[in-house]
Amino acid sequence: MNPSHRMALQYVLLFGANGVSLPFAGLWLDAQGFTGAQIGLSLAAPMLARIVTGPLIAVWADGFRRRRSPLAILGVVAALGYAGAGVTEGIIVQGLFWFVGATAMAGLIPLTDVLTLALARRHSFDFAVSRGWGSAAFVAANVLMGVVLTRASIDWIIVWIALAGALMALAGATLLPSEPVTDGPRTAGRERLVGLTRLMVNPAFMTAIVAIGLVQATHGFYYGFSAIAWAAQGLDATTTGLLWATSVVVEIAFMWWIEPWRRRRGIGPWLILMLGGIAAVVRWTALAFLPPLWLLWPLQGLHALTFAATYLAGVQIIERLAPPGEHTAAQTLSSVMAAGVLIGLATLAAGPLYDLMGVRGYLAMTVMALAGLGLAVRLRRTGVL
Repeated sequence: MNPSHRMALQYVLLFGANGVSLPFAGLWLDAQGFTGAQIGLSLAAPMLARIVTGPLIAVWADGFRRRRSPLAILGVVAALGYAGAGVTEGIIVQGLFWFVGATAMAGLIPLTDVLTLALARRHSFDFAVSRGWGSAAFVAANVLMGVVLTRASIDWIIVWIALAGALMALAGATLLPSEPVTDGPRTAGRERLVGLTRLMVNPAFMTAIVAIGLVQATHGFYYGFSAIAWAAQGLDATTTGLLWATSVVVEIAFMWWIEPWRRRRGIGPWLILMLGGIAAVVRWTALAFLPPLWLLWPLQGLHALTFAATYLAGVQIIERLAPPGEHTAAQTLSSVMAAGVLIGLATLAAGPLYDLMGVRGYLAMTVMALAGLGLAVRLRRTGVL
C-alpha cells in the first residue's frame, strides 16, 4: 500500500467517525438525559477550548521522532474518552469523558494534514485526493448510521466513534508511514514554545488564519439550523438529507478532480480562498431569504467552494507561510481558529440569532465572510502570497 493510500485510509477512519459524531452527537447526548443547554455546552466546549488544547497538542506532537506516534496516542485517548462517556452515568462525568474524546479527535485532524502534506511533497501525490476519501467516508458513515438507528440501539453512535478511535490508534502504530518530524535534530520543548509564540505574533500569519477561519466559520449557522429552517419551509426529511448529501458530493468532486486540475494549472491558493469567500457571501445571503427548492440545489453546490476550496487553500497558504520545522504548530493554530474558536463562537451565536431573526441569521454569516475576504485582500497587499 503506497503512502497516498495509507493516508486515505487514515482520513476514512477520521471522518468516518466525524460523519457520525457531527450529525448524531446531540441525539446521543439527549438520550443520556442532557438538556438542550447542556448539549450545546458539551458540543461547543471542546471547540472553544482548542485555543489552549490545540497549541499544547502541537508542541507535544513535535517532540516525537515520528509523526505517526502522536496520531496513535491521540487515537487511544479518543477511544478511551468516548468509551468512558458510553459506560458511565451522570451529566458531569459523561460530559468530561466526551470533552476528552472530542479534544483528542479534533487534535488528529491537523496532525493528519501535516503528515499527509509532508508525504505528498516527498512522494509527489495530491493531498486533496487522499483528503477527499475522508469526505466520502463522512457521507457514507452518515447514511449508514441513519440506517442502523432505525433498527438498533442509539448506543451504536458512541460505539462507532470509540471504535474508530481504536482503529486510528492501530493504524498509527502499524500502518501509517514512518515519516520523521524533522530531517534535522529535534528541538527542545522550550524552543517549540518559542516557535509557536513567533507564529502568534507574526502579522501575516495571523491575518491568514483569521481570514481562513472567518470563511470556514460561516458554516456554523448552516450546520445548526439548516435542517430546522428547511423543515419550517415545508421540506421533508428525505429532501433535507439529499440536500446535505449534495453538498458533500460536490465537496468530494472538488477534492478529487478540480483541485488536482487547479494545481496543474498553477492557480494559486489565494485566488481559491477569494472564490470560497465570494461563494459564501452568495450562499448565505440567498439562504437568508428562503429560496425555493429548485434554487437550493445549486446553492448546496457552492459547498465545493465555501468549504472544500477554502479548506484546501487554507492548508496550502499556511504551509507556505510556516517557517521550516513549524508546520505542525502552524496547521494546528489554523485549525484552532477555523474549526475551534471562530466556529465555536458562530455555533453559540446561531441559536440566539435563529430565535431572534429566523433564517435572516444567515446574514450574520455573510458579514463574517465579507470580513474574511477583507483580510484576504489585506494579506495579498503585504506581498507574502
